[in-house]
Amino acid sequence: MDHSEVIVIKQHLIDPEICIRCNTCEATCPVGAVTHDDRNYVVDADKCNHCMACVPPCPTGSIDNWREMPKVKAYSVAEQLTWDVLPAQLPREALASNGATDTSATSLTEAVTDPQASSLTATQPDLPALPVASTSSFNATIPPWSTAHAYTNLYGPKATEKTVTATVTGNVRVTEVGKDYDTHHIVLDFGSMPFPVLEGQSIGIIPPGFDAKGKPHHARQYSIASPRNGERPGYNNVSLTIKRVLEDHDGKPVRGVASNFMCDLNIGDTVQVIGPFGSTFLMPNHPKSHIVMICTGTGSAPMRAMTEWRRRLHKSGKFESGKLMLFFGARSKEELPYFGPLTSLPQDFIDINFAFSRTKDQPKRYVQDRMRERASDIAPLLSDPNAFFYVCGLKVMEVGVIEALADIAKGASLDWNQVGGEMKRLGRLHLETY
Repeated sequence: MDHSEVIVIKQHLIDPEICIRCNTCEATCPVGAVTHDDRNYVVDADKCNHCMACVPPCPTGSIDNWREMPKVKAYSVAEQLTWDVLPAQLPREALASNGATDTSATSLTEAVTDPQASSLTATQPDLPALPVASTSSFNATIPPWSTAHAYTNLYGPKATEKTVTATVTGNVRVTEVGKDYDTHHIVLDFGSMPFPVLEGQSIGIIPPGFDAKGKPHHARQYSIASPRNGERPGYNNVSLTIKRVLEDHDGKPVRGVASNFMCDLNIGDTVQVIGPFGSTFLMPNHPKSHIVMICTGTGSAPMRAMTEWRRRLHKSGKFESGKLMLFFGARSKEELPYFGPLTSLPQDFIDINFAFSRTKDQPKRYVQDRMRERASDIAPLLSDPNAFFYVCGLKVMEVGVIEALADIAKGASLDWNQVGGEMKRLGRLHLETY
């Protein structure tokens, strides 16, 4: 049989009801098959090779959906962008009547299940080695071995409880006043509703109202900035770090739907929450594990959560922790969230390295620059199985950070492709950018 004439494919689709538009799938797809507009994330059937790279990192499982489709009738990108819900699987008779225009295919069943066709279990051809710039080739899709059990998708469109109501118990600005944007630390209390979280997880906030097309707003994802026992220990609450842009590059006012809604909330206001999400970007629990945190802007949220949890354990005297290193970048110290509290942490507890790119009369400094300056301290951690690296912030930082790690490895006579691959395999290098 000539398998190039198979007429039925397993088409990879994203569930718009569950998707929280976090961009993880598009960022991890090595062939550019995932794209999006202002409403949906979708998969191009002509580009998707079923490599499965996007499935494990997805925090909600929305990416793990498939439909048997006649190849000539595969859902187009334009069609998927209009969806509010996934279409049902076509019945077998519909597949046959819509797709059986090529009589050289032996049978519908063989077309779908043959390993050389578009089967999920088919062996994919070996892809060429990815360059350092292909950061997804080093991003771990499993958590550290000692991570606590993470609960996910307790509340959401497909869960028993669709949303949970949280009450605002705190909203403070954590950057100095500026005209471009401001950043807020917001505390949400869930009352008696169970909402267990771990450091590194995220939640979805559903803004009230409707978009320009008259559809309810989709949830926006925010990383949790508090440790597992709450912003206030013993209370059923979490905190978020949220930045809203006030002006665009032309000085025109900007009002993001979700960020503006959140930053304007008052004590006692309520919000609708789904989640929690995330089962890989989680901190290790075993004693003497080392954590290297690299972030920019609001990418500091999960790093704050990890640092605070370690601080509480350290203060209790019941946990002998390894090294904590933080590389934190912003345009200036005035735009750096939590700058004041960070500077008050003991140096023997955490090794903090700031990088500012817009300080007057000073050269531009980025997190990768500070990392190279600390190469002698980072290099031993690259091959230490107890050391874990976390990167969170703007997407543009990924390549610079991975290149810095590669340079540090080379300077220590280490093969970065080997070291980086091993770090990925063991869940020791995690990238979460937007």
